[in-house]
Amino acid sequence: MRNLILGGARSGKSRLAERLASESGLPVTYIATSEPLDGEMNERVRLHRERRPAAWGLIEEPLALAHVLRAEAVAGRCLLVDCLTLWLTNLLMLEDDQRLAAERDALLDCLEQLPGTIILVSNETGLGVVPMGELTRRYVDQAGWLHQAVAERCQRVVLTVAGLPLMLKGPAL
Repeated sequence: MRNLILGGARSGKSRLAERLASESGLPVTYIATSEPLDGEMNERVRLHRERRPAAWGLIEEPLALAHVLRAEAVAGRCLLVDCLTLWLTNLLMLEDDQRLAAERDALLDCLEQLPGTIILVSNETGLGVVPMGELTRRYVDQAGWLHQAVAERCQRVVLTVAGLPLMLKGPAL
C-alpha cells in the first residue's frame, strides 16, 4: 500500500504517518530527507526523533530518495518518508535542473513497483497566496506537480488539517 499524507505546517501529518506506520505491525524504517542546517531545524528533528519508537530504523537521505526506496522496500516492511517537500527543496537548492528532473523521475518511476508499505509525508503548499520571488514560486509549482504525480501512484491520499485526516483517495483510516 502506497500512502501520501499531505498537510500544512503543524497540521498533524507526521503524527498521522507515524501512527499508521506503528499500526501496520511491520518493521519500520524512517527515511528522513531534511538537512538540519540551523538551530530551529535541529529542534524539529529532535522532536521527531523523540516521538519515534527506538526499534524503528533510520536512514537520512536528502537527495537520492528513489535509490533508498528501491534498496529498502521489501514485502513485510514499512518505509516512512518525511518529507517530500524538504527533499524537493534540497534538490532545488542544488540549482541543477537535470538532477532535479532525474531524481523526481526516478521517484515517480519506482513508486508503483515498490513492495511493502510506503508512507510519504509532504507539505501542501498550494492553498495560500502566490508567493513573491521566482524561487518560491518555482518551489510551489514543483511541489504541486510532484504531489499530483505521486497521488496518482498512491492507493491512499490523505489531507491532514488540525490533526484530522480528510480522505481524498482510497480506503478510510
